[in-house]
Amino acid sequence: MISDAALGLTQLLLFLFFIMLGFPIAFTLMAMGLFFGYLGMQERVFDLLVQRTYAVMSNDVLISVPLFVFMGYIIERANILDRLFRSLQLASGGLPGSLAVATLATCALFATATGIVGAVVTLMGLLAFPAMLRAGYDARLAAGVTCAGGCLGILIPPSIMLILYGATAGVSVVQLYAAAFIPGVTLALLYILYAVGVGIVRPDMAPRLPPEERNVPVSTILLSLLTSFFPLAFLIAAVLGSIIMGLATPSEAAAMGSLGSIVLAIAYRAFTWQKLKESVFLTARTSAMVCWLFVGSYIFSSVFGYLGGQTVVEEFVKSLPLNSFTFLLLAQVIIFILGWPLEWTEIIVIFVPIFLPLLDDFGVSPIFFGILVALNLQTSFLSPPVAMAAFYLKGVAPPQVKLEQIFAGCMPFIYIVVFTMALVYIFPDLVTWLPEALYGNAPIEPGAPTMLDSPPAGGFQEQEEISLPPLN
Repeated sequence: MISDAALGLTQLLLFLFFIMLGFPIAFTLMAMGLFFGYLGMQERVFDLLVQRTYAVMSNDVLISVPLFVFMGYIIERANILDRLFRSLQLASGGLPGSLAVATLATCALFATATGIVGAVVTLMGLLAFPAMLRAGYDARLAAGVTCAGGCLGILIPPSIMLILYGATAGVSVVQLYAAAFIPGVTLALLYILYAVGVGIVRPDMAPRLPPEERNVPVSTILLSLLTSFFPLAFLIAAVLGSIIMGLATPSEAAAMGSLGSIVLAIAYRAFTWQKLKESVFLTARTSAMVCWLFVGSYIFSSVFGYLGGQTVVEEFVKSLPLNSFTFLLLAQVIIFILGWPLEWTEIIVIFVPIFLPLLDDFGVSPIFFGILVALNLQTSFLSPPVAMAAFYLKGVAPPQVKLEQIFAGCMPFIYIVVFTMALVYIFPDLVTWLPEALYGNAPIEPGAPTMLDSPPAGGFQEQEEISLPPLN
């Protein structure tokens, strides 16, 4: 007779196996949860399915996801990114590696407006990547700049990943956004410094623009920035500022941002009924994916905890001679390795919850841990064999650009991410200073939903509702 703990570990291993075969994540999670749940708790697993589905659909934290996604799609379809890149290209024309700098700055700003990695990489792959190749840039550098810049949306608010982590761990999304701001800006600046350094040391890889493109009148540059950079920057500052300063909840700020993006599109005369329909459709598709992913992960995590798989993992980690630093190092190394074959969604909904109950034992803040994970997950989009950012770019790159060149171009930026993580380890104030300055020692918001809730290990009582802790 197989023990419950063995069933739980088998559930986890089989999930990894099916994901490697390419099965859809959300429905694989639900199928595995229901199958092993039926083995462990019989028909009552279907009550769990109903309860968890309702809990996700009534989760206030997730309301901001479709609103931020809609804001990003409206900005994307209004061709605002094209205007932004042109203005930043003019403004940075005198710098070494100016096109790479303009690309990274555009990606960083657009990431704060959308947080959708695929959209940023694809659009910059159509806009900035060919421009760098035409200017004589090395294909590897141009590919690395495009992919790494597009991934900044994982970390820089309003990151969808941070919203999902907040809902998973039951921590304040507002505090997560404040904590992510300085590391996100630091990472973007390090990317830009690397691009400038390459332009200085290896001008053959990042040639300067011709004089006629560099010697642009200051009035022309200012006019371009006033009509493209500052309107979008003002919208983003209003949205993020209202969240971080406590003037609005993430959902309220996202609604304001969605309205602002429509006003901006109208002002640029780029708003059409067709673009609105496309944005609504894409938002609905993305939001449905997120919601069903959470339903599946809630069921999977609950069954995994009920069968005792979580307890086995916790006891094993506690048996190791670890302190806070070595625990964090071990967790981040595991997440880094998982980023090679898996996407960030699978890591967040399945593997991060395994570490969360251990944070109290090692005295680690869940907000600090979440920012480290967000930094680490940059690598899951950049490191082969999955490297979704590389595949996004390959889909729109010229045929002569090989996937191997894109992978090679991403490697220096992976090293920069690891260096940034080391800075955060050495100087934790990079994460903690802004939340403490804004909110003091305010506790993590009470009642936040969490995926860590699981059925009691002793089983369910007959003819009673499943006694799961409330998610709201």
